[in-house]
Amino acid sequence: MPVPWFLLSLALGRSPVVLSLERLVGSQDATHCSPGLSCHLWDSDILCLPGDIVPAPGPVLAPTHLQTELVLRCQKETDCDLCLRVAVHLAVHGHWEEPEDEEKFGGAADSGVEEPRNASLQAQVVLSFQAYPTARCVLLEVQVPAALVQFGQSVGSVVYDCFEAALGSEVRIWSYTQPRYEKELNHTQQLPALPWLNVSADGDNVHLVLNVSEEQHFGLSLYWNQVQGPPKPRWHKNLTGPQIITLNHTDLVPCLCIQVWPLEPDSVRTNICPFREDPRAHRNLWQAARLRLLTLQSWLLDAPCWLPAEAALCWRAPGGDPCQPLVPPLSWENVTVDKVLEFPLLKGHPNLCVQVNSSEKLQLQECLWADSLGPLKDDVLLLETRGPQDNRSLCALEPSGCTSLPSKASTRAARLGEYLLQDLQSGQCLQLWDDDLGALWACPMDKYIHKRWALVWLACLLFAAALSLILLLKKDHAKGWLRLLKQDVRSGAAARGRAALLLYSADDSGFERLVGALASALCQLPLRVAVDLWSRRELSAQGPVAWFHAQRRQTLQEGGVVVLLFSPGAVALCSEWLQDGVSGPGAHGPHDAFRASLSCVLPDFLQGRAPGSYVGACFDRLLHPDAVPALFRTVPVFTLPSQLPDFLGALQQPRAPRSGRLLERAEQVSRALQPALDSYFHPPGTPAPGRGVGPGAGDGT
Repeated sequence: MPVPWFLLSLALGRSPVVLSLERLVGSQDATHCSPGLSCHLWDSDILCLPGDIVPAPGPVLAPTHLQTELVLRCQKETDCDLCLRVAVHLAVHGHWEEPEDEEKFGGAADSGVEEPRNASLQAQVVLSFQAYPTARCVLLEVQVPAALVQFGQSVGSVVYDCFEAALGSEVRIWSYTQPRYEKELNHTQQLPALPWLNVSADGDNVHLVLNVSEEQHFGLSLYWNQVQGPPKPRWHKNLTGPQIITLNHTDLVPCLCIQVWPLEPDSVRTNICPFREDPRAHRNLWQAARLRLLTLQSWLLDAPCWLPAEAALCWRAPGGDPCQPLVPPLSWENVTVDKVLEFPLLKGHPNLCVQVNSSEKLQLQECLWADSLGPLKDDVLLLETRGPQDNRSLCALEPSGCTSLPSKASTRAARLGEYLLQDLQSGQCLQLWDDDLGALWACPMDKYIHKRWALVWLACLLFAAALSLILLLKKDHAKGWLRLLKQDVRSGAAARGRAALLLYSADDSGFERLVGALASALCQLPLRVAVDLWSRRELSAQGPVAWFHAQRRQTLQEGGVVVLLFSPGAVALCSEWLQDGVSGPGAHGPHDAFRASLSCVLPDFLQGRAPGSYVGACFDRLLHPDAVPALFRTVPVFTLPSQLPDFLGALQQPRAPRSGRLLERAEQVSRALQPALDSYFHPPGTPAPGRGVGPGAGDGT
């Protein structure tokens, strides 16, 4: 619909500014080109398919520069549409390859080659336009006579009239040839906006002010503008009269755009994207960004908007030391939002993490493999570097740097260098990455720690034997010494942490990742967690029934607790057992410990032995506690994460005093669990409830 004259005057300035724009009469697109060139516009639009870059067969025409200009396309004297004229500057790129005969003998090339060199050049130039919510592509055919063909020189330009766009909209333009010999050109043009749409700030909130008449009906839409792909609508509402709409500052991201249009047929839509440079929007964007592991090697960055970022793997050792980037031997990789990326890994490891940098600043770091492979391990990472003639060198990654092996340094890896090299030769180290330049190996250190502790315990036993002899000589003081020794043993067991056996039903892979995240979070507390997810090898070797029976007996003998994590699948299995007394088909799966455990768990509940040794739990929004069979509600059943403090209190030692740090630990577990909950309950691409933008923080007035 043509824009009334007074609206163009408001948007573009005073009338002389409007009058200074060139006017085009008629509704047909057209093209013209520089003197000496011939050009033609295809009658209809084409599909926007750039295709892959292919090698140029010789000299070709290529776009080198885009130039835009605002013009008016008028149907009547005072009813015009704002239109964008685009000039594409062209140059000759590439060259003819010299024939081998001419290079060898220095003579002239064969006469058959001269004809194409003296021929004219032709090209099909594509112009692609995108302005929410419309997009189109046009094709321009250009021919350059042989007299103007000079390698590396500009031959002129071809002008397209014109692309109609709404006031306030952002137009993105790409230009390339078919076939495509070079990377496409791109240009962004921001059109002037109408003054009755304004954005203002009030503390942490943002106001959208629409100064329109009381009788005016209009639509308002908020959307995320995407660099690639269609925009993502966030909120839409039809309104009447002047409005002030409040947005919460947490809803702001750089690609959040606003579109307003009168509720009339073929109305002009006004678009503005006012938060591109807002520091709060950029902070919110990184806070909303998440890394998701898809397979062993593939992962993606999930974020509302495009991010200029690069990622690399790093190695995080236990103890709170910073994650050390594995660059080199690996390299930084450019990251595209919502695009699957891959690292060339052979195996996963809980100590491997992904770092995402933007503008040389660390923005994200997540250990993606920790949820499925367990907590951080006390392993040493060996970097193997391969040189010419089969020369290779090894070094151990430590907080102080990479220590060469063997070495006489005083670091832990240097002292154990000989043993690490023996483990590498005997195949006890796990190879994580391998290529022509080197390899990465993870070597376990726990056995050397056990040897050191064995010596410590041997010394303690010798000391205890000597002390016993002294006590035999002084029987009067024996009871006091024994009482002190008993207190020391109890305090040592408390410091070591209570054992916890986590049982669950493997409903799906997403629920398994959620269980792994919970188990990893509990390991950060003074708890020793056992879960079949981390013991698949032992589970397959022993069988589910034998593995669970051994774990349950050890846990209860040590005064530990068995945690039954209920889900819809677990409730169904329990109900089946209570009705039939036998497991259903598939009860002998190699990793199904929950189904196998019911034969040992049910007698404890039926005979009243469960209270004090068992605890139940389920996740909010997944299962209500009332859905748990009544027999299992004879022990406390907690909902997570809403009842985390009470849940952690139940996992403490029975006679342990209530720690003042219980709330702090519950908050720590909740933070570690939240990304897994978000990924399970709100898959990427679906907005979380209560997080939609719009007048939820405040309505129009």
